[in-house]
Amino acid sequence: MGLLEIFFVGIGLSMDAFAAAVCKGLCMKRIRVGQMLVIALFFGAFQGLMPVIGWALGTQFEAIVTPIDHWVAFVLLALIGGKMLWDAFHDDEDEAVCDAEPRLDVRELTMLAVATSIDALAVGITLAFLGVNIVQAALVIGATTFVLSLLGVAAGSLFGSRFEKPASIAGGAVLILIGVKILLEHLGIISL
Repeated sequence: MGLLEIFFVGIGLSMDAFAAAVCKGLCMKRIRVGQMLVIALFFGAFQGLMPVIGWALGTQFEAIVTPIDHWVAFVLLALIGGKMLWDAFHDDEDEAVCDAEPRLDVRELTMLAVATSIDALAVGITLAFLGVNIVQAALVIGATTFVLSLLGVAAGSLFGSRFEKPASIAGGAVLILIGVKILLEHLGIISL
C-alpha cells in the first residue's frame, strides 16, 4: 500500500469526522478560528492515534493472519465503508440540536472523536497485516482528518448540512473500493 492509497484511506476515514465537524459548524453563527482548530485537532489526533493502536494489536496476530491478510483487509474495509453508506442513507434528520451559545465541551469532543475514529482502529489492524509504515500512515491519516475537519466546520457554518450525506457516501465508497483493489491485487487479478 503506497502513500497515495494511504492518503485515500485517510480521506475515507475522515468522512465521519468531516460530517461531525459540519454538524459542529452548523451551530456556529460565525466562524471561530480557535474553536475550528480545537475541533480539527481532536478529530485529527484521534484519527491518527487509532490506527497505531489497531496496528499494535494486529502485529500480535501477524503469523496467524498473514495467509489471509488480503481477505481480512477486504472484509474490514468493506464493512467500514458499508456502515458509512448505511448511516448516510439511514440517518436521523433531527439529531443536530444547537445550544444558543455554542461552546466546546471537552467530554463531548472526546466522545465524538472516539466515535468517528473507531473505524480507523480496524484499518490499523489491516495496515499491520499489509506491512505498512504505521508512523507515516498515522501522520497522513491524522493530517488529512485535521484539514478536512477544518473545512467541515467552515462548511457547516457557511453552507449548512447539505454536505454531510455526500461526504459519508464518498467516504464509504472510497473505503470499499480500496478493499476491492487490495483483494484483487493479492489474488493476482490486477496489478497496479
